[in-house]
Amino acid sequence: GVKPQTNGAIDHGQAAKVPIVVANNKIDKPNGNPEKVRKELSELGLVPEKWGGNTLLAEVSAKQKTGIKELLELILLQAEVLELRANPDKPARGTIIEAKLDKGRGPVATVLVQEGTLKTGDAFIAGSHYGRVRVMLNDKGQRIEEAGPSIPIEVVGFADVPEAGETLVGVSEEKMARQISLHRQEKLREKELSKLSKVSLEELYEQIKKGEVKELNVIIKADVQGSIEAMKEALSKLSTDMVKVNILHDAVGGITETDVNLASASNAVAIGFNVRPVPKAQALAEQENVDIRTYSVIYDAVSDVKKALEGLLEPTYKEHILGRAQVVQLFNIRKVGTVAGSLILDGKVVRGAHARLLRDNTVVYNGRITSLKRFQDDMKECTQGLECGIGIENFNDVKLGDIIESYEMEKIQPRLA
Repeated sequence: GVKPQTNGAIDHGQAAKVPIVVANNKIDKPNGNPEKVRKELSELGLVPEKWGGNTLLAEVSAKQKTGIKELLELILLQAEVLELRANPDKPARGTIIEAKLDKGRGPVATVLVQEGTLKTGDAFIAGSHYGRVRVMLNDKGQRIEEAGPSIPIEVVGFADVPEAGETLVGVSEEKMARQISLHRQEKLREKELSKLSKVSLEELYEQIKKGEVKELNVIIKADVQGSIEAMKEALSKLSTDMVKVNILHDAVGGITETDVNLASASNAVAIGFNVRPVPKAQALAEQENVDIRTYSVIYDAVSDVKKALEGLLEPTYKEHILGRAQVVQLFNIRKVGTVAGSLILDGKVVRGAHARLLRDNTVVYNGRITSLKRFQDDMKECTQGLECGIGIENFNDVKLGDIIESYEMEKIQPRLA
């Protein structure tokens, strides 16, 4: 039947918005029950074609090597339906499946060519590494001179061992590949030094405020299914028209490496209720900068997420009038500019506060009060009835009778209902 790791794989595929082809393995076992598998997949939204859905499902046995041909045919059928086409007449582009350091041959990588054609002698760039194809071997270990789309090959000629999952791209000159490699290595060093995290509840507002979509992706793991349902219901109530909680995956059990990989790929926060991450998952989370939160009280988890979502809401500002002063005399001071000798009519005028200059009840200028003096003394503020000299930032065109309005802006953080 469908196991927790299958749930994780389905959530991963759906989050990436890619089509899913299912291989139902171990059909040779006496207790194999394909009908049960189809039923459980249907409950997860993957309805097989036999049942009128659009999910391609192949029944295979890796041990007996049965159904493999049919699985490959289904993959080809899916490719035809999606009209996936590759152009062989262009520089090669492929994905590095695995890489190793061979004692006799140096850095070696297994590459699946996806576009174009890779030939012996071609220069290439793969992530932050570069090289030139010295030798290519096919899946049978035979030496070949070129490899087109969908051909898996082993490539010898890397300057260093690349990372699995990197994209290999053919370039016209090795010099260009070297320059790109050096540039990417520099960027990689900058990224490592900056230690930017994927997403954390504390830094969520800074991470997302530049984007238009305000969404918090969450992965939930708990000790029992009941806790998951309670957590999902509580978190879903936090969603509004402005901010949304998107639960990518939930399951019973500890936080695993698969959960961390999904969180890393989807910029999500992993929340554990009465469970802990396994050691390998904890190490991977530190490596990938994934935020893992563990709780024993649901309220605490919901409270933290609510605070993070409130951080996503753009703050509003409310104006508070501090006081008003009328200009009764003007002083032109060298290297300073015009200072307005003023009488405080009401409230107070504060140095450093916002200032609005009114002339016949019309706003002439908006700025800040840069200087405030009473006689020769610098003042922090002047109150009603006092006379003082007021200097306004970057503005000298003050007239007798003008009103200077001192005010402050209060930042109001929106709250979720």
